[in-house]
This record gives sequence, C-alpha cells and structure tokens, in this order.
Amino acid sequence: MIQYLYLARFHQPIGIVLLWAPIAWSLWIAAHGFPELRLVALFFFGTLLMRAAGCVINDIVDRNIDCHVARTKHRPLASGKISLMGAFGFLLLLLCGSVLILIQLPAKCFVYALVGLGITIIYPFCKRFLHCPQLVLGFAFSMGIPMVYAATGAVFDYKTIMLWVINFLWIIAYDTQYAILDRIDDICIGVRSTAVLFKSWTPNIIILLQFCFHGAWLILAWWLKFNWYFLFEWFTGLIILIYQQQPEKRMRIFLSNGLYGICMWIAVFFGERW
Repeated sequence: MIQYLYLARFHQPIGIVLLWAPIAWSLWIAAHGFPELRLVALFFFGTLLMRAAGCVINDIVDRNIDCHVARTKHRPLASGKISLMGAFGFLLLLLCGSVLILIQLPAKCFVYALVGLGITIIYPFCKRFLHCPQLVLGFAFSMGIPMVYAATGAVFDYKTIMLWVINFLWIIAYDTQYAILDRIDDICIGVRSTAVLFKSWTPNIIILLQFCFHGAWLILAWWLKFNWYFLFEWFTGLIILIYQQQPEKRMRIFLSNGLYGICMWIAVFFGERW
C-alpha cells in the first residue's frame, strides 16, 4: 500500500499546494472573501485526487524514461515495485473518487473537468515532441480557475482572465525551475523542456516571468479594490521570489513556490475581507 502512496506523491505535498493555491485564490476572489465551506471542501479533496491521478498518469507514460533519470529511477513504476496493471487500477480508483466529487458541482464544471483531464493525459507525451511542455502544464494546472467561477456562479470577466494569466506564468516559471534539476539527464535521453530550450538564458527568463506575474498581482488588486494588507503580503511574496535567485539551491528554490502560493492566498484572504 505504501508504494501506491508514493506513486500518487502523497509524500511530496508541494504538488498539492501548487495545484490548490490558484483554486484558493479563485474561491476567495469569486466569493468576495467568503466562499461556501462546502465548495472549499469539495475543491480541496478534488485537488488531492486529481493531483494524485496526474502523477499516476505521468508515471505510466514515463515509466521507460524515469528509469534513466537519477531523480526518478526509484519511483514505484520505474523500479518495478508496482505493476502497470496495478497503476491503472489505482488510477481508476482515483478518477472514480473525482467523479463522486464532480457530480456535486454544477454541470458546467463537468466540461472544464473533462478538458483538464484531457490536457493532463496529453501533457506527459508533450516532452517528447514539444520544446515547451510547460505551456501545456500551465493550461492543465489552470483549469481549476474557470471551474471555481462556474461553481460559484461568479462572472468570468477580465479580472478572472488576469488571475488566469498570473497563474499560467507562475506555473511556467516554477516548472522551469523544476526542469533544471533534470536538464542534464533530459538532454542525454532527448526529453524536452523549457530548461533545455532556454539554455543559459533560463535564469533570466524565469526572472522575467516572475516580474510579469508578481507585477500583475498589483493590477488585479487595484481592479478588485483590495486593502492595504494585500500590499504587505505582496512584499512578502516578493521576498520569496528574491530568495529564489540562488542557483546553488535548486530544489529549495522550487519548494519555496509553495510558500509563495500560500502567501498570495493569505494576501487575497485579507485583501478581500478587511
């Protein structure tokens, strides 16, 4: 049983935080600081299940690649600790749980969920032929935003689009940071990523992306008429991004994105309520 928990990456909660953060931002913005507790619970548990399902899908597709990468060669499928049929059975269980949550949401959410699942299935293949697979991941990890607006009945307008863009750029930035960890192995086996594509320009492009999405928060806050407390948390988020400019601490840099996501959730929480 423990190997299935490893397969779903429950021992690495950073992925849950990164997927939950934009959903939390959206819930609190769409509900003007007071989201319905039932919706918060449904989206949170849906995030847990779909993040786990995404990890299983990724490992099924990459099982013959992961065994050649130092960081991933000990994963349950790549190392043979779990069979392919066992992984498919576990995936089916996770998807069934997700459907049980989905049927409690408005019908519009079903369409967004299907699109999100489709992109999640496509994403692992993209690194074989697309130089920027992080773009696909950006779409997959952003589908929770329109789902939240559909579930709350809030208007999907230019402010929502700005929130979507912020999240999209954030995803490309942090997944490029993550891809740097495997860049040498990826080059050797022919796997593509933005870290491989950008080459020596990678740190500069990450900084540019961070400048864009963190600056865009100020525009969104102005449109939403957030209070002064938002600025306090915004500067805290800026400190986290400045901390990330340390190339010798690559894994810590990536993990700190979880703190950034939580920091901006707190910013939205108090920015809306006070």
